Amino acid sequence: MADVYRWRLAPDGLATRRQLRALGLRPGGQDVVAELHRPRRRKAPLVAYLYRVDRAKPVRPMTPARAAALAAAMRARRTCPNCLVDAGYCIPRSLGMCVPCHDSP
Repeated sequence: MADVYRWRLAPDGLATRRQLRALGLRPGGQDVVAELHRPRRRKAPLVAYLYRVDRAKPVRPMTPARAAALAAAMRARRTCPNCLVDAGYCIPRSLGMCVPCHDSP
């Protein structure tokens, strides 16, 4: 079982995924070392998983092929399936089409 720490009381040397990413690191396949619990009123606590910073690996560099794949995926998320126009924003999944197509009768 992983150690459990309360909000803001985790020891040095442990970090969340976002904190690792800000340092230019990634978990690199290591298991979760501890959990961080942030209490909330009348709800279950928020949980963040902590990883060891000394075992983290550097983020893989962005290659031209990965950049092209990411651009294609974002272009697909911005293209309205109804009018086939790049909306300039990610199409809301709740609507399934751009806002002008959804609002028009």
